[in-house]
Amino acid sequence: MNILLPFRDADVMQRIAAEIRQFDIDRPLRFMEVCGGHTAVIYRFGLTDFLLSTIRLVSGPGCPVCVTANDFIDRAIALCELPDVTIATFGDLVRVPGSTRSLAEVRARGGDVRVFYSSADALTWAREHQERTVVFLGIGFETTACTLAATMAECVQSGVKNFRFLSALKTMPAALQALFSAPDVHIDGLILPGHVTTVTGLSAFRFIPREFGIPCVVSGFEPIDVMESVLMLCRQIKDHHADVENQYRRVVRDGGNPQARAVIDEMFEPCDMPWRGFGIIPESGLKLSPQFAFWDSENVTVEVEPPQEHRGCRCGDVLCGRIYPSECSLFGTACTPETPRGACMVSSEGACAALYHFAPVNYDR
Repeated sequence: MNILLPFRDADVMQRIAAEIRQFDIDRPLRFMEVCGGHTAVIYRFGLTDFLLSTIRLVSGPGCPVCVTANDFIDRAIALCELPDVTIATFGDLVRVPGSTRSLAEVRARGGDVRVFYSSADALTWAREHQERTVVFLGIGFETTACTLAATMAECVQSGVKNFRFLSALKTMPAALQALFSAPDVHIDGLILPGHVTTVTGLSAFRFIPREFGIPCVVSGFEPIDVMESVLMLCRQIKDHHADVENQYRRVVRDGGNPQARAVIDEMFEPCDMPWRGFGIIPESGLKLSPQFAFWDSENVTVEVEPPQEHRGCRCGDVLCGRIYPSECSLFGTACTPETPRGACMVSSEGACAALYHFAPVNYDR
């Protein structure tokens, strides 16, 4: 039995779509999803075909690979060129272009870059290869941060000396604060990331309706979840109401996961962090706390090339919701999943890759 089928039922989708189309909203609406999982679902299932023509869905900074800035890739490459260093990473990050090279190119030239499914697997490999210094590249949001914090706690407690951590971990609320403070970004409703909210709880995002008057709905990751979230946003707008509602009730609790937040607080502290498309956002990142400085690769002195963006790539504008992927002149020509010029074309959760794979004919959302 496929337990996902009830969340993909075509009749239910049509009923929700019919209710959405009943709303007499006399202005165009732009709803932003800020999770790469939602982006992939929207394109894969063609959800925009079910909506009013006045409702547009636009992607935000929800793909952790996409928002990782070039200078992080550049530093990882510099560390990889040190003697006896192994770079351990999640798979998508290997192909993300840095300023002049990717980790995939470094690996092709003999660099020791290894892909692991989890940080725990990487720690196990480090224990088995004491002759190598293993640098794990930590990227992601709160959902990933708690698992990485647990791995680093195990590393410290068991005294593994050849395992290091390089952090590009980010926190979602800080990015949304920066996004909605920008004068050229106009969003009418927000589809919040269900996985992040399982950790943070709803309270982490209540500043958005309070400060910016933007309705929010925490959504699950199946087509009916996203469609129902759009319906809930329409209801808030029709009622001239802005709040944080929870569509993903089967998983997300109001208080989130206190145990996950506790292990994050134990191992990490907030820090300023660069985001692709945003620049440095104060207190938006997580780094190892000072007492764990021995394991922090940020403290290793290496020569890192000056960061630079690829000419013509507008990945940053896509992540800020300023443009649709198809509005970038490189999209589908110079920039494809086989020859990515920007991070948004690498990850399966990137808006450019999702559009390229699932909507090859009609590129307009």
